[in-house]
Amino acid sequence: MPGGRAVRHLSEVQGASLAALFERADSSSLPLLGGMARPDGVVIASERFFAFAGRDGSLVEGMMPTVPRLFRRIPLLRGLARLGLSLSPLLRRDGVAARGERLLLATVLLAPFAFVFLSGTITAVAGIALTVVMLAWLLRGRTLYLHGAEHRAIAAAEEGRLGATWGGDDKPSRFSLRCGTNFVALVLPVGLLADRLWPFAPALWTPIVVAVLSLALSMELWRVVQSSELPAARVFLIPGLALQRLTTREPELAETRLALTAVASVIRRELDDS
Repeated sequence: MPGGRAVRHLSEVQGASLAALFERADSSSLPLLGGMARPDGVVIASERFFAFAGRDGSLVEGMMPTVPRLFRRIPLLRGLARLGLSLSPLLRRDGVAARGERLLLATVLLAPFAFVFLSGTITAVAGIALTVVMLAWLLRGRTLYLHGAEHRAIAAAEEGRLGATWGGDDKPSRFSLRCGTNFVALVLPVGLLADRLWPFAPALWTPIVVAVLSLALSMELWRVVQSSELPAARVFLIPGLALQRLTTREPELAETRLALTAVASVIRRELDDS
């Protein structure tokens, strides 16, 4: 299913086969996983595969797009490409978001480009309104609890505790160093600094360039912090980790198992393809 998706039922990947997979995975070297929480389920993704485990019992499986080889070698562009492609499970037509949700997300992403043509007052009001709508959309339902479950499931995979976490014997942290919340907390000061240090005369296109440059610079800093073994590098993650106390809640075991089912789908394909 290159680039496409397949829909299965959660029961097809649970039971004895899931226990055997977790036992195998807990003793294997696994790729880094990421994810996102939704009110109706959890998305888990590696660089090659993604899976969405829904609260309705559905399991959507698909493949992640790859960053073009040329972009991988160019600083700033590679970060923007990775950031854009990470939204693929939501934005693609055969992804996990409904058409209305894709339209809302596209509007939020493109709105800053339209704001440059508006007055300062209108831009401020529109920005606040758009932020309120986006937060209400992101945090509706059980999203905060499933966000904690997503982090716990990924931590279980990284620490080789998938089986014990599924059984409820272990509870890895619901806080994550690689959470998008940490990235957002990093973008804000970088954006303010970029705006202050912009060396050229203001022009119509300046806010757009500064915003895009801020995202690109933040992604490069994010890569450095994530790969660094220096304890001092973790200082950049403290604001995001503190913010996660607001963006996550302690999940129920059933919600953790939902996230673990999505993890199982991804690692099964990774191990079978290795």
